Amino acid sequence: MLAVDTNVLVRLIARDDERQTEAAERAVNLGGWISHLVLAETLWVLDSVYSLDRAQMVQTVELLLHHSTLTIQDSATVEAALEQYRNRPNVDFSDCLVLEIARKAGHLPLATFDRALGRCQGVQCL
Repeated sequence: MLAVDTNVLVRLIARDDERQTEAAERAVNLGGWISHLVLAETLWVLDSVYSLDRAQMVQTVELLLHHSTLTIQDSATVEAALEQYRNRPNVDFSDCLVLEIARKAGHLPLATFDRALGRCQGVQCL
């Protein structure tokens, strides 16, 4: 299975360059794998460059989780991060993902200076 980089995933979602979108679709037609890092980078780009709101970000992650040819690294952890993200309006998706990766690895509490993240279960605000 082909691993997908952030710029390819952004093209698949944003569809703002016809040539690159078609190339990205052909590339993942038989399957594409999305790492946690690529997912986090993609959501950052969609927020900062394309100004997607929180509901659109949730919808994007849900679509990726249920995509027919794309596979997300440890999708159960991503689903848990998405649930945190839905319930914590002041916490970024990437922070939720970091927390859930640490939880799965058995390395809690997660230490942070971020007060909003510090309110999540399993986090210790320093």
